[in-house]
Amino acid sequence: MSGITLRVLDGADRGRIFEKMQAPITIGREEGNSIQLNDERVSRYHIKIQEDNAKLVLTDLESTNGTKVNGEDIQLRILRFGDMITLGRSVLLFGSREEIASRLAKLRGDKASSGSSVKLGEARGGSRGAANWADESNVPDALHMLESPDLPERLSPAQAAQLAEVIEYVHVRVRHLLSTIQSDPKSDRVSLDAVQWQSLLDLQARLAEYLRAIGEPTDRAV
Repeated sequence: MSGITLRVLDGADRGRIFEKMQAPITIGREEGNSIQLNDERVSRYHIKIQEDNAKLVLTDLESTNGTKVNGEDIQLRILRFGDMITLGRSVLLFGSREEIASRLAKLRGDKASSGSSVKLGEARGGSRGAANWADESNVPDALHMLESPDLPERLSPAQAAQLAEVIEYVHVRVRHLLSTIQSDPKSDRVSLDAVQWQSLLDLQARLAEYLRAIGEPTDRAV
């Protein structure tokens, strides 16, 4: 890996750029961090970014005010170029312009292969081949779109079976909910009755519990 680039978009350190940093790194308020932020809402040691199996993993270090990636609260997250990391009042952008432009081009290339019209320009003042971010209002949506995540590797047979059981549980519940949806032929709307709506909310709550249990393995609430 060529190194980690983080740019501060907002907060007291706005405009600072940290380039070619080697994992693992920590970010927080204390002087001993790889990146020290001048932000009283940032914990002393707020997050850690480490490399595992050729991926960069962000971990919230039980911070007081939590961490968001692309607006979602997280405990653990695999980072992708263009991700926005929020801690306290500070917002950090992960990746250099070239790295983000490369990811954007790949995302749009995938859309083009499915029949969508795609046009990429050159960044103003940037290197050849970078995306023309300033002229394309849908760039944030393209960067932060939900991509199908890879399944974890190096699982033991028991772990693989346990993961399959969790996915099957979600799959069966979603399939049942979809079978109860009623569509209105006179409009583009579909409806879900109150009981099934509560079932959907319960499924979301269960997934939230799973995410918390994975992010905080010592607190097994599930």
